[in-house]
Amino acid sequence: MKNIPEKFSVSSLPPSSGRSGILFVVATPIGNREDITLRALRTLQEVDVIAAEDTRHTGNLLKHFEISKPIVSCHQNSNPEKILYLLAEGKSVALVTDAGTPGISDPGTKFVSATVSAGFSISSIPGASAFLTALSASGFPANTFSFLGYAPQKKGRETFFRSLREQKETVIFYESTHRILKCLESLVKEIPNRQIVVARELTKLHEEFLRGTPEDAQEVLKHSPEKQKGEFVVLVAPDRFHLEIRVPKK
Repeated sequence: MKNIPEKFSVSSLPPSSGRSGILFVVATPIGNREDITLRALRTLQEVDVIAAEDTRHTGNLLKHFEISKPIVSCHQNSNPEKILYLLAEGKSVALVTDAGTPGISDPGTKFVSATVSAGFSISSIPGASAFLTALSASGFPANTFSFLGYAPQKKGRETFFRSLREQKETVIFYESTHRILKCLESLVKEIPNRQIVVARELTKLHEEFLRGTPEDAQEVLKHSPEKQKGEFVVLVAPDRFHLEIRVPKK
């Protein structure tokens, strides 16, 4: 593969090689590698280049499945035209992010948007998504719901949690290991009686769904520091919705 210029514009893209490049948006596992699809594996094996958010992380995934392909870095600060240059050469490119479906709370969106605007073809290879995985096991209404991405770190955080009072449908958002306790404190303050689910370690050995009120989840995590690690999916039930919860028999 030829070196890609560090700086170039759309006008500097090379002339088409005669075949149109195509961008494959490929979902990868969110934890358990067995969740990768057969179609995703075939796509990764057949494309010319793989564009990865984290080349080391993706390299480990490819090594596990014995796939050897050129990898280029396409992270949050990368120029989207890096991919456009490859597509203009007629290359097929697989876009993958660290985990799950590209474009869902990660840098994937800007690369897809740039590809659409440049007039190249796109194909989506569906697969794992953390918020849908959590929603499917929550027991909360899923005919309509709101996915809010990551809760704000600082600016707008108080407004974010206060707005949950008014939500009439299931709400889903992500929270980090460093802020999960503060998140639960905010939920206790704003919606103390609403049912929530805190999903952790999804698809992994220690997968867990904490169900109940915000205070219930807060008590579990406060007294179990080992459960405060990892990325969390938080689901908030609609107002006036109540789900009877029974502890599963072991």
